[in-house]
Amino acid sequence: MSQPTKLQSHHKAIILQHGGLKGRLNGKTGLSLLRYAEAEIVAVIDEESAGESLRALSGLELPREIPIVKSFADATAFGGHVLSIGVAPSGGRLPSAWLEDIRLAVRSGLHIQNGLHTRLNEDDQIRTALRPGQWVWDMRHEPPNLPVGSGAARTLACRRVLFVGTDMNVGKMTAALELDSAARRHGFRSKFIATGQTGMMISGDGVALDGVRVDYASGAIEQQVMQHGPHNELLFIEGQGSLINPASTATLPLIRGSQPTHLILVHKARMTHLKRFPHVQIPPLSEVVALNEAVARAGGAFSAAKVSAIALNSWGLNEAEAKAEATRIERETGLPCADAVRGGADRLLSTLL
Repeated sequence: MSQPTKLQSHHKAIILQHGGLKGRLNGKTGLSLLRYAEAEIVAVIDEESAGESLRALSGLELPREIPIVKSFADATAFGGHVLSIGVAPSGGRLPSAWLEDIRLAVRSGLHIQNGLHTRLNEDDQIRTALRPGQWVWDMRHEPPNLPVGSGAARTLACRRVLFVGTDMNVGKMTAALELDSAARRHGFRSKFIATGQTGMMISGDGVALDGVRVDYASGAIEQQVMQHGPHNELLFIEGQGSLINPASTATLPLIRGSQPTHLILVHKARMTHLKRFPHVQIPPLSEVVALNEAVARAGGAFSAAKVSAIALNSWGLNEAEAKAEATRIERETGLPCADAVRGGADRLLSTLL
């Protein structure tokens, strides 16, 4: 198997998206690929939505209408170099009903991007069907020989910007990608550090933090930061989870491993309680800011990292509503607030410089 890579501009990609188009959170990987992948997406596979409008279902401003088809056999008419699994079923395991489609894609010569816990390279039919130069990237596993965290990232000269959130799935990866793009557009040497499978599909490297044993989690992040820090002026580290979410264990190792110089707090507009735990109220944002800064500093054991700005996810609001919400949050926190997707990336970037 050759080295897996990201979706590149010369690729034609097909996204396997069964059941992940009609407002479900389990389809966010595919939707992010539609927005950020460099490749040309030629088809989306979703049995329940075949024949419908992808623009209407996704809400994305796509340059053209991309066909939704029922199966991989139907997608072959559009060509393709890579099949990306864009949906995460419950438990992150591949449903057996999808396996034959993936085997057919491999037999057809396509590379596979797989962010699920199921390891496709362990399937005998897939392994024996691989051709020279063809790869299947099982990204959700622990890299070998990981160190434990040591705080070494504090020695780097680059600015290390970690995205923290008021909850899971509020747009931390999206904000990080937008700021990385803005930084490179302004001539900075910048790198997006992916810490989840979607970011890895887009960027081509990184580490899937939820596939790493907790003892080595901060070391895994530190390894990524130490690899890319010496060659860049800015690192944008994709956040995971939230310090106030009882199911999340990811934010602390991200803080310790990256030794951030700056934090960006990401918040979904008008959200008052955690999505999965409605009994947990989101504290005032000024208190969430103080919490993340206090944890980063650890009583003075580590360098202070201030929240420089708030990245607002204003999905579902019109322009006037989004602007009013950003203004309200600025008054409440005293921090700049903008939606990076709606043109606010430059403003957020300026707070880091």
